[in-house]
Amino acid sequence: MKKSTLLLSSLLIAGSLLSGCGNGNNNSASSGNNSAATAAPSDAAATAETTASPAPVPAGALSEPYTAADLSKLPSAAQSRTDTIIVGLTDPSGAFTPYFQESGYDGNVSSLLYASLVTVDNNGVPVPDLAESWEVSEDQLTYTFHLRKDLKFSDGSPLTADDVAFTWTIQYDKSYDGGSSLPSLKVKGGQAYKEGTAKTVEGIKIIDPQTISVTLEQPNATALVTLGSNILSKAYYGKDYTFGNLEYIKKLHEKPLGDGPYKLEKFLPGQEVRLTANENYYKGKPKTEHFIYKTSQGDAWQFLETGEVDYASFSATEENIAKLKSLGFVNIIPYTPSTYGYMQVNLKHEQLKDKKVRQAIVYGLDRQSIYVDAAEGAGSVANIPASPISWAYTEEGINPYNYDPEKAKQLLDEAGWTVGGGGIREKDGKKLSIHYLGSKSKNTDIFIAVAKENFAALGIDFQPEIFADFNSLVSKVEGGDYDLVSFSTPMLTDPADGFMQFFDGEITDYDNPKFPELYNKALATTDIEQRKAVYKELYQLFNDELPIIFTSYKKTVYAYNGRIQNLTVSPFIGLAGSLPEWTLK
Repeated sequence: MKKSTLLLSSLLIAGSLLSGCGNGNNNSASSGNNSAATAAPSDAAATAETTASPAPVPAGALSEPYTAADLSKLPSAAQSRTDTIIVGLTDPSGAFTPYFQESGYDGNVSSLLYASLVTVDNNGVPVPDLAESWEVSEDQLTYTFHLRKDLKFSDGSPLTADDVAFTWTIQYDKSYDGGSSLPSLKVKGGQAYKEGTAKTVEGIKIIDPQTISVTLEQPNATALVTLGSNILSKAYYGKDYTFGNLEYIKKLHEKPLGDGPYKLEKFLPGQEVRLTANENYYKGKPKTEHFIYKTSQGDAWQFLETGEVDYASFSATEENIAKLKSLGFVNIIPYTPSTYGYMQVNLKHEQLKDKKVRQAIVYGLDRQSIYVDAAEGAGSVANIPASPISWAYTEEGINPYNYDPEKAKQLLDEAGWTVGGGGIREKDGKKLSIHYLGSKSKNTDIFIAVAKENFAALGIDFQPEIFADFNSLVSKVEGGDYDLVSFSTPMLTDPADGFMQFFDGEITDYDNPKFPELYNKALATTDIEQRKAVYKELYQLFNDELPIIFTSYKKTVYAYNGRIQNLTVSPFIGLAGSLPEWTLK
């Protein structure tokens, strides 16, 4: 697994979302692109498909935003801040360079340090960012981007097409091992460059300082926003570049040079990430001078109640919503992110190679109790790699895997696992054991309590291992010492995003040839009805074979200091899009 593919873009405080993905009881995985610029359709036809997306599902007992009732109750700590907003974030690693990040916590930071060529609006439709416009050729192979004039990096140096070309090119370097999905686009000449038989990537053409084009070998419905992700300064990140050696970029992580709304002031591991407004940001200097990610561990309620943070996210239960309203000084927004939770399956382990065993695990796990009832309705059970707010979502032909321990036992019997000594199933002299990894949280505690009981009834030896530190969990996963591990996806703009972990090096042992065939077929067209039909086949395939075990969809509420103005939320990029406009009244 590539460490950089584990982009956990969820915040410490019960899964707060700025740029990336949902959290809850899960961790996350993602490709290496800026989460505000994940895959999106590439032309007018695709625009029609994304605008057809349903609105976010109302969360819990709150269907409309709630405005703070009494700002006089605002804690003195929050009242005293006049130019600083503080948000909680699980401790990042400090790798704040796009395409080279080690976690999505790093991505939350870099989403404020770097802008993109293209972003998406509240419907997931591509809209201009650093690129003011673009054209796509009739054959859907050539993309031409027109940059805004007078773009600058945070040090005042110019941003031009040369920087865009450099950013795309290094992702085809043979030493690149990050999680970006750009290499999967198959830019013309990219493979030749990677093999060292070409000095440049043939398909990348600089037309003038503000114009660049790129030609693909085959159409790809996600190309526009994948190409339109963050831009690295060639003068800064490329000054020591030689083909086959990208190791030097790691030395630059601590001093990132971006073009986004903020720039890094100081990173204090385990304490905070201090950011200051970028006066060279193309949209103008952000309204709030200082932004801090508080990375120290603590209780979400305590931090919000005492004013130590200005923003938090909570499960959308009636109890939580009532408690938040009682505080008086917080605004509340209901939110259902375009994510799904899942358990990654170690397909290298013999007992899990059998589809019947994986199906038995799902039938035998009371997901309704774990993810819905225990969450007081602030969630629902997932059965496919797509969010209910996706235009491609379907339940047609999808097995809901309702809790059925007898069916689970039957499948285990058919797979040759018979009950042995101590009630644990055995096969060929080996006990049926599940080594589970999870992050320390109340929700994980609930999962373990139910899973222990459920698996014991099936004759499965359940061995949970819990990590307080996300990086430690990642290391354990990379070492292969696990059977199941809980994650959730980043925000999914295009249906293709829901499968990215099978292509970016994170999951390498699912080899059904039908999967890449259907996946590529869905990307080869931007026709909405054709894509829907193919994704339905893909969802049915994954729902049957379960190369990962789907768990849940989350419903959350954002609670934030009532003094903060201009805060809005997108189903696809969270709060990152509005953050530069936040002000404190």
